Amino acid sequence: MAIPQDRSLLVFDRRLPEFPFNWHYHPEFELTLTVGSRGMRFVGDDVGQYDDCDLVLIAPNVPHAFQSQELLRGASEHRAVVSWFAQGWIEGLIRLVPELSQVAGLLAEARRGLRFAPETAGRLRARILSLGALAPLEQVMGLQGLLAELAASDRTPLASGEVLVSNLPHDRLRLQKVLDHLHATYDQPLRLRPICDLVHLTESQLQRVFKRSTRMSITAYVAQLRLGRACQMLAQTEAPIGQIAQDSGFPDAAEFARRFRQARGVTPTAYRKAFRGGL
Repeated sequence: MAIPQDRSLLVFDRRLPEFPFNWHYHPEFELTLTVGSRGMRFVGDDVGQYDDCDLVLIAPNVPHAFQSQELLRGASEHRAVVSWFAQGWIEGLIRLVPELSQVAGLLAEARRGLRFAPETAGRLRARILSLGALAPLEQVMGLQGLLAELAASDRTPLASGEVLVSNLPHDRLRLQKVLDHLHATYDQPLRLRPICDLVHLTESQLQRVFKRSTRMSITAYVAQLRLGRACQMLAQTEAPIGQIAQDSGFPDAAEFARRFRQARGVTPTAYRKAFRGGL
């Protein structure tokens, strides 16, 4: 799905029985407010939990996903109001409207993904929830006001660095095939030859294209997928550590524990306890 040529943005008011894990990226900025739901948020290399009134801004081509875990406060459905807006449109608007100049900094920071303070999300909640019911012109005016307020608000970067998928058309076609393969096989030993055959590249060409497109190596990307899967299982299942290691693609529990501690700063067991304690 893309923003139509006669529109500046699209607003989706998603109301679903659950938010399934759907790791994806797109060329639009995304402002997402999640309400009545609790689960896990994946942005670049960051894996964290979201709760009611979670507000994040994600730049174009940053891989991300949300996965719900449970409903809150008697809610009958998982809800997220998602606003997509084009990079060219907002940058052109900033050039024309000096009052929006500070939004440029906000957009640059969003390349790591941004989470806004609960106080900010609570203050803007009603306005964001009403966006979907507004006429297109009112949506445009409303989003401008929201971005201006967000630019002056406290926020926290999510990913440790920029994790962008290239927007070059020839790279995107190849990369989508590579990503599809990696997402289907990350729990297996990494082998480059099948991927090379899939996209008709040598191993050195494949590594170069992938790093240019994502700013990380294939090995690092697969490690991120494995850690994300492990975090999900630690938070949402009672599976033993050995099974989680195996299901996430690690050779054994010891290697899993070592890699997990390197990446997250805590042991898998401590992560599980901390996550459950925060629920």
